[in-house]
Amino acid sequence: MSHDTELIYKLNDKPGAKESFFAALQHVLASFIGIITPTLIIGGVLGLGSEIPYLISMALMVSGVGTIIQAKRPMNIGTGMICVQGTSFAFLSSILAAGFIAKANGGGPNEILSLIFGVCVLGAFIEIGLSQFLVKLKRIITPIVTGTVITIIGISLIKVGFIDLAGGFWLMQNKPEFFASFENLALGALVLITIVIANKSSNQWVRLSSIIIGMAVGFIVAIFLGKVNFSAVSQVESIISVPMPFKYGFSFDIAAFIPVAIIYLITAIESSGDITANCMISKEPIKGDSYIQRIKGGVLADGINSMIAGVFNTFPNTTFSQNNGVIQLTGIASRYIGVWIGVVLLVLGLFPHIGALLRTIPNSVLGGATLIMFGTVAVAGIKILSQANLNRRNMLVLAISFGVGLGVLLVPEVINTLSTNIGGDLGKIIKNVFGSSVTAGGLTAIIASLVITKPEDYNEVPRETSDEQDTVTPASAAI
Repeated sequence: MSHDTELIYKLNDKPGAKESFFAALQHVLASFIGIITPTLIIGGVLGLGSEIPYLISMALMVSGVGTIIQAKRPMNIGTGMICVQGTSFAFLSSILAAGFIAKANGGGPNEILSLIFGVCVLGAFIEIGLSQFLVKLKRIITPIVTGTVITIIGISLIKVGFIDLAGGFWLMQNKPEFFASFENLALGALVLITIVIANKSSNQWVRLSSIIIGMAVGFIVAIFLGKVNFSAVSQVESIISVPMPFKYGFSFDIAAFIPVAIIYLITAIESSGDITANCMISKEPIKGDSYIQRIKGGVLADGINSMIAGVFNTFPNTTFSQNNGVIQLTGIASRYIGVWIGVVLLVLGLFPHIGALLRTIPNSVLGGATLIMFGTVAVAGIKILSQANLNRRNMLVLAISFGVGLGVLLVPEVINTLSTNIGGDLGKIIKNVFGSSVTAGGLTAIIASLVITKPEDYNEVPRETSDEQDTVTPASAAI
């Protein structure tokens, strides 16, 4: 045991079995909702129905495998730290866009998932490649670009959360008379209020578990209101979920691939920031060769774990930031805990009945929680932007990027009409690529950042705190 005044166990210390299990359990509680929620949302929006329990099982199992890889660092793949893996909300809008492309072509659940996992597997190679030269991305992926993309992602997803809060996509399309009923809105509001109250608690663990507490309260109330149907649990025939590579097939579409590729680019930078924060909390160096190798290995593992995820029928993985808070609260930074976390997630993923039970969560309950979670994504983007040097040049880049990205989000008819007028394959590509607010805003931010003149060309004196640097966020510190 370490004698460090802040850390009970340092990175290479090995706690006993009892301490390891309870520390791992706390990490699982902090990340569990984040791991399963994207699958619940994607499954609900795209109408994947009976496939959802299996997809949840695969999400948990692959997250477990990825977390173990990050902790054990085989062949220098991984950070050698507690880096819990799970699907980032940043991928949600791009994955949904890919699903809608397959759906528009008349595809069912198999065709939808085949396309999603196909583009996700190929996109993972982008992050794998980027991991080896992150330093060179500093000129392209600045906090202005990252902040813009993350903010647009959060804003675009708020619509998804709000629709769920009112009853969900299926209800809105098929039974509009029941959509946004008082019962649905009240249930969602109850979850939201419970999360806020839990976040104000003086108990750190209550605050850390606020999302789970809010959804649990909402779920219990929903049971008494008769809004929970447990028949899906009894319909699950298999006792154990068996991972099957490419169970739904493998297909590709360039229009579906481009939005996913851009998010891989952004999450590579995000992950490097999360790993840097982890190094600081774990009392590890944030300079020098060992640090650079840890960053490279961590982002490389993110890419490889995302490839594994696509192969085994779940969505791209990235490093979760909330677990850094658990390390800080517990004082346990031992990388061996990462293996325990992975094993717990693997065990949970083995049982499809868990996924089936989670599928019974009413949309209103899910919406009450995700509305806050998606709002937090947007706020995170704004926070990144607030730390950048907002000179005239950067404000112009922001204005153009938000104008294009949010314009596409608010008035989708522009792209729809343009693609119809052009027609043919080119029209479809324009609709599918630029119809995504994230892609439109992200590409605009990248191009504008490269084309528009640098701050010095404006003859402006930069802020003293920025020292003419745009890169002042943890993500940029990592590169």
